[in-house]
Amino acid sequence: MAIYEYRCESDGRFEVTLPIGTAPTSIACPSCANEADRVFSTPMVASFAPRELVAALDHAEKTKTDPDVVTSIPRRPKHERTPMAPLTPTLRKLPRP
Repeated sequence: MAIYEYRCESDGRFEVTLPIGTAPTSIACPSCANEADRVFSTPMVASFAPRELVAALDHAEKTKTDPDVVTSIPRRPKHERTPMAPLTPTLRKLPRP
């Protein structure tokens, strides 16, 4: 058995479990009985991916339709000076302030 994803114009996406290779290109929506077209999505290979990657992908998928709500402005990180590169021998001869 495989899980196939369909999209209805009025009700959105839904999944149907059917035997492999028997999924039609369109099917009746279970909510409104309108014609729903098959959608091709990424395969479920989450068991092979690192947990952090799966969490990031899930968060990105969730925020497509439900964006995160921010209640305050994020704090700015402390400014750190970037290290200077060592002076070249020709620049060392110049007067320093």
